[in-house]
Amino acid sequence: MSSGTRNDWTPLKYPDDPATALRLDEWLSSASGGLEAVGLDFRGANLSRGELQEAILVEACLQHVDLRKATLYRSNLEAADLSGADLSGADMVRANLDDALLRAARLDETDMAKSSLYGVDATGASFRGARILGASLLDIDLRGADLSDALLMDNSFRAKIDDGTIVQGLSGTLFGPADLYSGGTHRSLAGEELERWINTRGGQVKVLRPRGPRVS
Repeated sequence: MSSGTRNDWTPLKYPDDPATALRLDEWLSSASGGLEAVGLDFRGANLSRGELQEAILVEACLQHVDLRKATLYRSNLEAADLSGADLSGADMVRANLDDALLRAARLDETDMAKSSLYGVDATGASFRGARILGASLLDIDLRGADLSDALLMDNSFRAKIDDGTIVQGLSGTLFGPADLYSGGTHRSLAGEELERWINTRGGQVKVLRPRGPRVS
């Protein structure tokens, strides 16, 4: 594998899949832009602290991959499988995660400002201390997820939540509504009701009214 790589970063462990390992090595040895790895299998890799900004990882398999403190700024991870991956401390600003799988993934202290998480399955994921500012959290499944001490700011928040969703220390502002699942049924929570549900569980959030049409 390459010894002199861009930004002096070398993966601590290459993917188990030979074709993916070769693609990664070729990219590291080149002077091209972001890594293009659509649909490739990165399982077994340790990509912590990786300089992966603007990478194209659409439909890639990143199950249980170590991506701690990696830079994924403006990366496209649409429909990627990040189940069980560790993204703690990663830079995911403006990343596209639409339709991705984040089941039981760890995103503690991750910066997710302006990221898009439409249709994401984040059941059982950990977002402890994450910065989720101005992000799109539409149709995201947060049942059983841990949002302890995460910071929100004006986020769209059409999320699925349940009594297993941890919101202790969650702070900031968001737009509802959310769908609360409990006992085999679910109901919509909006406005003050959603705010009360979060804050009685240790959160400190303000649920904002939907923005009306701009008057010219």
